Amino acid sequence: MLRLLRWMTLLAVTVSAPALAQPAPEVLRDLAPTGVLRAAINFGNGVLAQRGEDGAPRGVSADLATELAKRLGVAVAFVPYEAAGKVFEGARTGAWDVGFMAIEPVRAAEITFTAPYVIIEGTYMVRQDAAFKEVGDVDRPGVRIAVGLGSAYDLYLTRTVQKATVLRARAGGGTAMIEMFLQDQLDVAAGVRQQLDAYAKDHPEMRVMTGYFQEIRQAMGMPRVEGLPRAAGAKYLADFVEEMKASGFVAAALKRSGQVADVAPAGK
Repeated sequence: MLRLLRWMTLLAVTVSAPALAQPAPEVLRDLAPTGVLRAAINFGNGVLAQRGEDGAPRGVSADLATELAKRLGVAVAFVPYEAAGKVFEGARTGAWDVGFMAIEPVRAAEITFTAPYVIIEGTYMVRQDAAFKEVGDVDRPGVRIAVGLGSAYDLYLTRTVQKATVLRARAGGGTAMIEMFLQDQLDVAAGVRQQLDAYAKDHPEMRVMTGYFQEIRQAMGMPRVEGLPRAAGAKYLADFVEEMKASGFVAAALKRSGQVADVAPAGK
């Protein structure tokens, strides 16, 4: 924890001069108003962020934040979180300048999103002897689904589930819903496929469904100010994401961190 706090304060990473022309003043004002790019890192999603041996953030989101800071000609300070819901709360308090979250209508009222850079599947894990055969079988009366509070799949299932009951794990990081699923003897755990697959690999009594209930569109975003997007920064960030996809930067960052996910198509 002390290391994480130091990243937020003393150990902002100094980056070299930008390879491109210096961005317009309004872009810097929108994206790095304090003179440092404060980047929210969600360790709750292991596809996007992992801890290195020294505890520092690594993975595609950390790489994108570092590259963006380089383009802006400023330092990057990582602001760590353990769950996406906490990242969203941080946007409301002005704790960060850019973040990495799934696009969701509830969040879009307060965050200006780019197009997605990575597509991840949201799916279910159940016990081997469960009667569920397909993802659609889960939405039945009496079925209890464990989700992480404020996660993209929580917001999605809250909108779409009609018969089953969605129960939310209020504490912990990206595996909190698995812990709740086990402790409370629930029927289903909903989550990011990669995390569920990793758990099921070590627990043969569990299985992850082959289908998915949601394509989770992971994007970069910046908090709105008084409900309004900051146009100059938003456009710069949107163009940046498109370049990072097209150039192969996102794919290379995923490979370096040992993660498997689909790079989003251009502009989608």
